[in-house]
Amino acid sequence: MADDLIAIAFIIFLAAVGYIFGSIGQRRHYRSITQREAQYRDILVFNEKLPPAEFAGQDFALVCGSVVMGGDYFRQILAALKMIFGGRLSSFEAMLDRGRREAILRMKAEARRKGARAIFNVRLETSTLSSAERNNKGGLPCMELIAYGTAWRAPDGAEKRAS
Repeated sequence: MADDLIAIAFIIFLAAVGYIFGSIGQRRHYRSITQREAQYRDILVFNEKLPPAEFAGQDFALVCGSVVMGGDYFRQILAALKMIFGGRLSSFEAMLDRGRREAILRMKAEARRKGARAIFNVRLETSTLSSAERNNKGGLPCMELIAYGTAWRAPDGAEKRAS
């Protein structure tokens, strides 16, 4: 009986450690995202299919940013419990939000390297990557998020005309 209690206490301890370190990591990542969003706020992002007519004939380039986000066992257990009773899976919503914002930031970073000032026709794609074993049991959720668009590089002096 004492061995069973020790085993249960150990499992609860591991779950608590996982939750604490996961929460710290998530908060740290959100702080990093917020700082980098401030750095890249000068690069405008639009989901409009075509740039304005005054940009016609200018220099354009494809830019993209991707990120692979993996879940952890603690989130998977919480999600399984929530699915029994129904409701929002907020732990996965946070993971999707972080992934989406990170992919857009990486796309903006590539646009900046190419000297772009705006990105048009921005699209977001998600795909689920399976880390399951051969029999499709026991894998952790893992997803890839990709942001891509058409970056506009302003010719000299055009930035003043466009703003």
